[in-house]
Amino acid sequence: MSTETTATMEPRNLRKERVGIVTSDKMNKSITVTVERRVMHPKYGKFVKMSTKYMAHDEKGDAHVGDTVKISETRPMSKLKRWRLVEVLERAK
Repeated sequence: MSTETTATMEPRNLRKERVGIVTSDKMNKSITVTVERRVMHPKYGKFVKMSTKYMAHDEKGDAHVGDTVKISETRPMSKLKRWRLVEVLERAK
């Protein structure tokens, strides 16, 4: 590689971020986060709630069940973990 190529390289793409609710924290350094989204039904036009579960890496064990958290895409940490905890937005009551 020449020096011209390395100097003009584009910055790394922004990583995806999601906000969801912790549904499980029983694992060591891992949490399960459920992210809900509203999608319009293709035929009837009604908005339907759909949810996706993500496994996220929680190094310090900050998050607990019911907390609202922000997670970010990262390299694969294990078979199912491809997200990491960024911050706890709101604690469960």
